Amino acid sequence: MAYNLLKGKRGIIFGALNADSIAWKVAERAFEEGATFTLTNTSVALRMGNTAQLAEKCNAELVAADATNVEDLQNLFRKSMEALGGKVDFILHSIGMSPNVRKGRHYSDLDYNYLQKTLDVSAVSFHKLLQVARKMDAINEWGSVVALSYVAAQRTFYGYNDMADAKSLLESIGRSFGYIYGRERRVRINTISQSPTPTTAGGGVKGFDRLMDFSERMSPLGNASGDDCADYCITLFSDLTRRVTMQNLFHDGGFSSMGMSLRALIQYEKGLGCDCDCGDADPGVHRFD
Repeated sequence: MAYNLLKGKRGIIFGALNADSIAWKVAERAFEEGATFTLTNTSVALRMGNTAQLAEKCNAELVAADATNVEDLQNLFRKSMEALGGKVDFILHSIGMSPNVRKGRHYSDLDYNYLQKTLDVSAVSFHKLLQVARKMDAINEWGSVVALSYVAAQRTFYGYNDMADAKSLLESIGRSFGYIYGRERRVRINTISQSPTPTTAGGGVKGFDRLMDFSERMSPLGNASGDDCADYCITLFSDLTRRVTMQNLFHDGGFSSMGMSLRALIQYEKGLGCDCDCGDADPGVHRFD
């Protein structure tokens, strides 16, 4: 059901690769709510993904841009304002990538060149797009910028690796720029800490399926889906949230406030084995603490 929450609003959506992408779902919902927008990703991603299909569906213009490249971002904002007929009202930053995760590097043995790439793509790109937008005066007063994060920015999750560092930086940039942009031009900047979601990027995290199952059992409301996240983004782009800024907003079914749930405890008890990590679950052989 559409409510015309974004009627007359213009935006830019980063990171829609295929139908599993949260950015893809946000674009679909934004279009349903009356927004016009451009879609952007790297040239390689636009060639390999299905973004052109989404652009046709949403009557959106595609603009290739590497979010880590300032000149590309300048071109993106310039072309977007030309195509949309003015400044934008909302931006979604849905970008994340870790070569260390892809290569299976342990956190205690990172390749630092890979780490630099992780931070640049997943976090510093957020600062770059905000800096470029501010210098070009590309966002309307009371505009809204949202970036997608994860609870690993605050808590340690095995296998999330240097992406946790990137998400921590991403959230800090949102707060720091949120103050500046808010005081100067009343632009809101927030991050959403989303449940683990089966996307192309998320699938690269070690043990992702088990992580999803764990968070589903821990969360009172269960995991928030990509479609749920899209709905939440729409509210943050709308005028209904004009006084919300500099926040990291947990959208995870309550997971971030939990210690132990009954469902997780029951599953833990079912799978309890020996205390020596040998895999033998026979209580007659091994001691339980």
